[in-house]
Formats: sequence, C-alpha cells, structure tokens
Amino acid sequence: MSKKLLVVEDSKPIARVIEQIARALNYEVTIATSLKEVETILQGNTEFFAATIDYALPDAMDGEAIPCVLSHKIPSVVLTGKMDEQTRQKILDQPVIDYIPKENSQAFLYLKRILHWQLINSSNGVLVVDDSLSARNHVVELLKRRNFNVYVAENGQEALDILEKQKDIKLVITDLEMPVMDGITLSNEIRKKYTRDQLSIVGISGASNGMHSARFIKNGADDFLRKPFCPEEFYCRITQNIENLSNIEQIQKAANTDYLTELPNRRAFFTNAEQRIPKYIENNVPYCLGMLDIDYFKKVNDTFGHEVGDHVLKVLALYMRKHLGSGLLARMGGEEFCVLMPGVDEDQLYNKLDDFRRDISVSQVNHDGQHITFTVSIGVVFNSKESLAKQMGEADTALYAAKENGRNQISISGSDE
Repeated sequence: MSKKLLVVEDSKPIARVIEQIARALNYEVTIATSLKEVETILQGNTEFFAATIDYALPDAMDGEAIPCVLSHKIPSVVLTGKMDEQTRQKILDQPVIDYIPKENSQAFLYLKRILHWQLINSSNGVLVVDDSLSARNHVVELLKRRNFNVYVAENGQEALDILEKQKDIKLVITDLEMPVMDGITLSNEIRKKYTRDQLSIVGISGASNGMHSARFIKNGADDFLRKPFCPEEFYCRITQNIENLSNIEQIQKAANTDYLTELPNRRAFFTNAEQRIPKYIENNVPYCLGMLDIDYFKKVNDTFGHEVGDHVLKVLALYMRKHLGSGLLARMGGEEFCVLMPGVDEDQLYNKLDDFRRDISVSQVNHDGQHITFTVSIGVVFNSKESLAKQMGEADTALYAAKENGRNQISISGSDE
C-alpha cells in the first residue's frame, strides 16, 4: 500500500521534481503551495507518512510551515534556499528528519535517499547501548524520526542478550564508558559472532582522548562519533552504515541467485546443502536430494524460441516453489535443477516429488498465444550419509536412468524401479 507524502513547495518546477522522485518510490503525493493550503489539507487529513517542507512560502517566509506540519506528528524534511547559521539552528531545534539546502541537483538525490530509507528503516533494528538515560533517549529520539525499529540496553552484557533475541538488528550504537561491560569490550564480543557484512557498530564517547576512536575501530567498530554530536553528522554516519550493509546484501544476493528464475544458484546450493545435510543426519531427519531437468528442452527452444524457453524455466521454478518450497531449491545450470528436502519419511518425500512431476505434466504454459506442454524427469537419493558430491553424482545417475526409461518419471538411486 502506498504511503502518503505531503509536499509543501511554492515553486512548481521543484514541486514537480519532488513529486517524480516520490512517485518513483511509490509514494502517493499531495502538494501544497502555501501555509494556508497546508492548514486546509491537514484539517481533513493528517494520515501522512512524511512531508517535505519549503522553508520560505509566500505567506510564511520564516519557516512557519515547519511547526504547523510537525504539530500533526508528521516526520518532515525541510528544503531551504536560505542557508545561514541562524536558519540552520532554527531548523535543527525542531524535531525534523533533516534539512537540505537547495544548492544543486545533489539536494534532490539526497532527498531521494531519505525518502527511500524512511520506507525501509522500519525493517532495520538499531540497538542503542548507553548507561546514561538522557543520552540514550536523545539517540533513540533521533533514530525514531528516521523510522528505525529501536532497542535499548544499559550496558554491554544486556546488549549481547538483546542481540541474541532480536534478529532484525543491523546496527549497534554503543557508548564507551559503561558498567558491567564497556563499549570496547562489547564491540569485540559482537565481532566474535557477527561479521561486518551482518552488523555495523558505531562507537560514541564524550571523552576528549583522541585514541578512543582508534580503539573502537581496532576492536571491530565500523565508525565513531564524539559527543556531543550534531544531528546532521549522526544521520549521515548512520545512513552510510545502513546503506553499506544493504549494498553488501544486494551483492551477495546477486552472487548467489540465478538471474532468470530467482532461485538460488549452484554456488548457493552447495554452500547451504553442506550445512544442512550434517544436521539432518545428526538429528535423524529423513531427507532426499533430487536432480531434475526438463524433458526435450532443446526441442522447446528450437520450436518456440529461446524467449519461450526462458519462460518455461521460470514456470518450472514457480512449480518447484509451490510443491517443494519446504526444501532448498536451486537452478544448477541450463534446464537442470536440484532440491534438498527434509520430510516425515521416504514415502512422504517421494509423494511430494511425484505430485510436483504430475502437476507439471498435465499443465499448459501459455506465452504470447502459444501453448506449450512439458514434463520433467527426476533422479533422487534418500537419507544418504555420503558426501554432497557423491549424493549429487548418484542422483544424477538416477536422473539419467529416468531419461533412459522413458522420461516424465522419478528414478530412485540404487533401485531397480
């Protein structure tokens, strides 16, 4: 569902740019060009997710629109062409998300980042660790303006306990001087369990000693802030750390995902399967490893073209998710796929695979007016204690047997069926 954005801006070209940015992010936009319009709009509708506010309007030249919008508890970004220290301080004295000088096109790129993260940040947990209640509350207030999911702890040990329970935490902001466990020790302990790809740490300290920033970084922190810090620097550093984690996540996803079907790729399958199989064996969980591919797939490509062939591969992936989604799925390459699946017993696992095979065999794929039917053959190994490579070889041999015996069937490794 689209979030509502109130754009307060008397310049039509600038309002149009902000509207385009917001709509690209799936915001529903309402534009007001004066303080009077803002007041009228907010009388009947205060369900805005966020707002952008021009500092100077025809009927409100000195930022009067800012407290008007904030009084309705609408998180707001201020845009201003007037940038002196007095104006800056006046803006920052109010609980705004941020302010942006209208200096060049970078202003709108920065605004896009802010509006994007306002939508995303609710899924990002931030843990604030500080024994000072006032300092902790100040940081929490700043984070809540940016829509983060915030947790608090009074010392390092309490922070570790919270981290263990709250899996959405992406960032820890920790003070240095605390009882029970200080920030340096906490950073060190966190890095024993969480890599920099998984979690960012920002150290903070009011101490004047310049060595604390280096100590934090050397003990696993990613960044450092000296108290008292200004909200602008705080937001820049927090956003940068969250963006870095997001970028790493996107890179890892691209490296481990098949671009066409969006299933895990061969690399991801091997990594995850080698972790899962020992656990199945240790806990006596019945499981199977199946290799499957599309029968006569070359004929599909030759008859209908590669675009239709790609569509068939996507459809197969959908059927795999539907029937075999409890397992680890992957596209191994070309028309060959793999599944590693736990279950109740061999019969249940076999029936799942066979339901999947039969559902495909009676279905029809429609693409640009063309009707295509296809089948799959499957080779499967049950409850093997061999290495992953050996199991895949055995499943592949069983797959070859299924092909030799007429296709559109399941062949079990070590069976004469």
